[in-house]
Amino acid sequence: MTKLVEWLAVFGALGAIWLSLVTNKVETNFNPTLILYSPVIFVALFGVYAATVVLYRVCTFNNCDKAAAQLQEEIQAARTDLAARGFQFKHQPPTQ
Repeated sequence: MTKLVEWLAVFGALGAIWLSLVTNKVETNFNPTLILYSPVIFVALFGVYAATVVLYRVCTFNNCDKAAAQLQEEIQAARTDLAARGFQFKHQPPTQ
């Protein structure tokens, strides 16, 4: 079962429950306005959750100093190869 089918099954089940509550097929003691606006509330809460996860992952992102040094070496090798083939750079790269 793919993730799409799983998510569609969950949303279908939640939608069926919500629809049964909105149309009074099931007796509840909940506030009807809260039931009516619950999808909007859930979408807003999901947005807050998604933003929190993205900010947390950005804050805990690790620097890869070894990969950065390797990339700089590859850039320098490419510049040397292009210069040997006759390419002229307008700006000189910063020396380290």
